[in-house]
Order: sequence, then structure tokens, then C-alpha cells
Amino acid sequence: MFVRIAMLIAAVFLATGTDAQPLPSVDLPPALDRVLRDYERAWAPRDAAALAALFTEDGFVLSPGKPPVRGRDAIRAAYTGGSGGPLFLRALAYKTDGSVGYIIGAFGRVKGGDDDGKFNLALRRVKGRWLIAADMDNSNRRPGPPPQ
Repeated sequence: MFVRIAMLIAAVFLATGTDAQPLPSVDLPPALDRVLRDYERAWAPRDAAALAALFTEDGFVLSPGKPPVRGRDAIRAAYTGGSGGPLFLRALAYKTDGSVGYIIGAFGRVKGGDDDGKFNLALRRVKGRWLIAADMDNSNRRPGPPPQ
């Protein structure tokens, strides 16, 4: 009985595995696309100040495995000395309503390559410019087993 249940779970797990086709990209209006391109340009050279400038004064970074970071100064500090290198962002969906909006997207390290993860940017328009109010991302890799 246990073996049958394990096989059924394995079959469901494999059927819903990573073989799913990626969602198609959507074109963003130029003002929203600028947010993604500026993020890519600041990420590559590890420019913590430029990354932090993309956020609202009270913005959040919600990275996997880390506590939330709030505020532009704390975001700058969190990004200082952090990851960098090639980053390619693409939008999967977006919406704006007045001075708020969001972009749901995917990211990869190779242009036109497989998606390494996904993100959700909550946006707020401040003085006519879209800024990131919250950035949440995570990997497409399955987590490993929990620590013993």
C-alpha cells in the first residue's frame, strides 16, 4: 500500500515538474519597461546606490531566505557587496491604476535563455516616475530537503 501511494505521489510530482512551458512575455509601456531596464543596468555592476534609487523611500526588498528589508537606505546597504552580473528581466503581466501598479515577471542570467526565477514588483508613481514599492523574487529551483 505504501509503495502504491509513493508511486502515485511521484507520478503527480513528475507530471507537474519543471517541464512546463514558460509563460509568454508581454510588452510593457515605456515608463514601466524603464523600471526593468534600469534594474538590469544597476544589477550587472553591483551598483547598490542605483538599485536603491529605483525604490520608494519606504520600499521593501523581500528576498528568499532573508528577513524583509525596508527603506531606501537599508536597501542600499543590503545590496552593497551583493550579487551582480548578467540579469535579464521579462514581464509576464502588469497592471496600473492611478498611481499604483505591479509587474509580474521572470528573470534569467542568459538573454533568451531559460527563466531562473520569477518576481513581483509592486509599483508606485512618485512625481510622475514609477518606483518599486516592494520587490519579491524567488528561484524556479525546487528547494532542497529541510535541514536535519
